[in-house]
Amino acid sequence: MLNRPKRQNALSEALIDELQRAADALAADPGIRVVVLAADGPAFCAGHDLREMRARPDLEYYRALFARCTRMMLSIAGLPQPVIARVHGVATAAGCQLVATCDLAVASQHARFATSGIDVGLFCATPGVPLSRNVSRKRAFEMLVTGPSSTPRPRSTGDS
Repeated sequence: MLNRPKRQNALSEALIDELQRAADALAADPGIRVVVLAADGPAFCAGHDLREMRARPDLEYYRALFARCTRMMLSIAGLPQPVIARVHGVATAAGCQLVATCDLAVASQHARFATSGIDVGLFCATPGVPLSRNVSRKRAFEMLVTGPSSTPRPRSTGDS
């Protein structure tokens, strides 16, 4: 479970490491038949912890951080068990990538997805790979270059 609700479950170094340890343990446990990735608080995952990143504006730090995050995402994708993301709030940037990395996503009506790095002057290419494996190529491109959450809300039959 992502458990940093005060930081919208942003992927800090510590949380990335915790997810990696969990993935390693799950991969080694043949008794586990399914994994549900959930989060505490109002957001599923706001992506990388930008406050933590801004505190260390060093290219080598970013390379190492993104390498660790990539390893964690690939470990989750490679688990022998099916992985289900239970999304109840926003999943943005690397949080959207985390959902797309899972085998299945179950989302509440309040869930929103975006690759919003463009909103802070970044082009987040890494979410593009798992994202394009889950939504159409044009929809993935739109999300990557426009940033804001434009995922339509589910409509009831009474809406017009």
